[in-house]
Amino acid sequence: MNKKVAFYTLGCKLNFSETSSISRMFENRGYEKVDFQDNPDIFIINTCSVTENADKKCKKVVKEAKKINPDAFVTIIGCYAQLKPKEISEIKGVDAVLGAAEKFQLIDKLDGFTKRDKPQVLASDIKEAKSFNNAFSINDRTRTFLKVQDGCNYHCAFCTIPLARGKSRSDTIENIVKSAQQIASEDVKEIVLTGVNTGDFGIQDGKRKERFVDLVKELDNVEGIERFRISSIEPNLLTNEIIEFVSQSKRFVPHFHVPLQSGSNKVLRKMRRRYLRELYEDRVAKIKQLMPQCCIGVDVIVGFPGETDEDFLDTYHFLKELPVSYLHVFTYSERPNTDAEEMDEVVPMKVRNERSKMLRSLSEKKKRAFYEENLGREEVVLFEKDIHDGLMEGFTDNYVRVVAKYDPILINELKKVKLTNLTAEGLMEVTEVETEVLEH
Repeated sequence: MNKKVAFYTLGCKLNFSETSSISRMFENRGYEKVDFQDNPDIFIINTCSVTENADKKCKKVVKEAKKINPDAFVTIIGCYAQLKPKEISEIKGVDAVLGAAEKFQLIDKLDGFTKRDKPQVLASDIKEAKSFNNAFSINDRTRTFLKVQDGCNYHCAFCTIPLARGKSRSDTIENIVKSAQQIASEDVKEIVLTGVNTGDFGIQDGKRKERFVDLVKELDNVEGIERFRISSIEPNLLTNEIIEFVSQSKRFVPHFHVPLQSGSNKVLRKMRRRYLRELYEDRVAKIKQLMPQCCIGVDVIVGFPGETDEDFLDTYHFLKELPVSYLHVFTYSERPNTDAEEMDEVVPMKVRNERSKMLRSLSEKKKRAFYEENLGREEVVLFEKDIHDGLMEGFTDNYVRVVAKYDPILINELKKVKLTNLTAEGLMEVTEVETEVLEH
């Protein structure tokens, strides 16, 4: 084939896992995978559409691709492609747009990537996205993202994901364990479980056949993987059974990312979330009771229609008092075809930005306080490939990011260290405790 193909991924860990799997399909068919700047013949851009900014990023990446090779074939896949295929096809330089049901068949669908007079739009109704496509990332990062679930049956008022990815569906526990074993054979030390609604794992052919907690229990027995990390799980799906198992697990680390979105029950109801703040508070308390050093991350949206100053302060003070470790703050943006887009009491953008700034500042304080709690502890760090200014980085099992003097022998290795100093920039410095690489 001798054609060169490059990939660019926008958005979530799930997108990264799917891009990696699609890239292996190309390599298995004789294409050469190259870097984005290496004059590829084909560009595959995997898009996100959670925020308006993600849409703008897609347009910018297309523009950059055409600068690198004006004759290249540019293909757009992902959530943005499913939601607005016609709009994307009108972007100058785009040759093909594939929807959720078509993206894993793009090599066959595009038949040699020959340019036509008009862009090809291959995006069927989202109801056609019924199958589960196995995906995991390999060789892109030290950690591997393993897709266990796709789609969502929740219909939160602000979210387009059900429109972009379809109904909830999952792989089987048996298949996921096989994928984990295959990943282990590639000398990967950590797997991050990903999905659109990861805790809703178990739906096959429209019916619930397995449970997420049973998947976790089976993966805990996979030899060769040192760590499993749950990327994100809804508070109403994070059961006591899951928390209790992770607290005693051999391989699942003490780190949860639990979306909150608002600390105001009024706003949560308006968002159509499936819990109230009291349940969220209970989940955090249970985690900290069993795993005092556990890292807890939080998603929160500010500026949702109807969010008053009082509502926002409810959220701010609720988070301030919770023993959580960091926040991912999202400034609400209107998304087409969502119920929230039609709601009254629109919060001015200036106010949204001010609220975002306040919560991001709180997040920095929370993160620093969490790191300070870990000072002096001995922890095991998995060192990453990324090197900056003679320093290498890594993460403890409870997601404290550390920096140490570069040593090539430590890359992708687990090392026991002592957390010794917190810099003004918020980086945790470490000293070595053991000279030998740790093995189970």
